[in-house]
Amino acid sequence: MSNTTILVRCAERDDWLALKTIRLEALRDTPEAYGSSLDAALSFSDKRWRMMTAQQGYFLVERDGEVVGMAAGGYNDDRVSEHWLYAMYVTPCARGGVVATALVDTVVAWATSEGASTLYLDVATSLARAQTFYRKVGFRLTGERRVMERDSSIELVRMRKELVSV
Repeated sequence: MSNTTILVRCAERDDWLALKTIRLEALRDTPEAYGSSLDAALSFSDKRWRMMTAQQGYFLVERDGEVVGMAAGGYNDDRVSEHWLYAMYVTPCARGGVVATALVDTVVAWATSEGASTLYLDVATSLARAQTFYRKVGFRLTGERRVMERDSSIELVRMRKELVSV
């Protein structure tokens, strides 16, 4: 796989179908990882997908031209130095390599360029592999726990990564 090309880029308005496809895959594959549900996402109109793609900070990762993952960066309205990583997903055939790390690195670079000093995420306690990955790339548990708003049977732990300004 040494000739594999990985590209992570900010999703643009015309990427709405690619975002829709990977997002629906994510919701089918790991529903407990996301604050929204597959049923809700299936009800979105194409116009809504276009708006989401254009207005929210989604990043897509391509491997050899095929979208194999996504993540989003978000703001903390109350604390401008704190940003969020959410909606992260890598398709099963692209796991275990550089794809997930490239996505996190891109969101870290985005957050740093926006002046953030800390990047947060919430991850379900049932997703041990995800927690292990996030620790590997520098996130640490904060000790905060909460239940997911859409499903109180899913417990989330908060993780944070201190960012280094460039």
